[in-house]
Amino acid sequence: MAKSKAPAQTFEEARYLRKLVSSKAPVRIRLLSGEEVEGYIEYWDQAFIRLTREPAAPNLFIFKHDIAWIAAEGE
Repeated sequence: MAKSKAPAQTFEEARYLRKLVSSKAPVRIRLLSGEEVEGYIEYWDQAFIRLTREPAAPNLFIFKHDIAWIAAEGE
């Protein structure tokens, strides 16, 4: 019996990001360079996310291919 292939896309990323945007949950993002940034995700699309940070820090547009992981604070 042949094994079935895993789906190419599960849409879990979109569901998770939608949850983070709607709740304005504080997140920590680690980039592939090792740098970590904190804030909340205000917007996202296929290529990037917009991270809104404290008033003194500039907001960032981060390409998804540069992200190692995203974690909501408290997870």
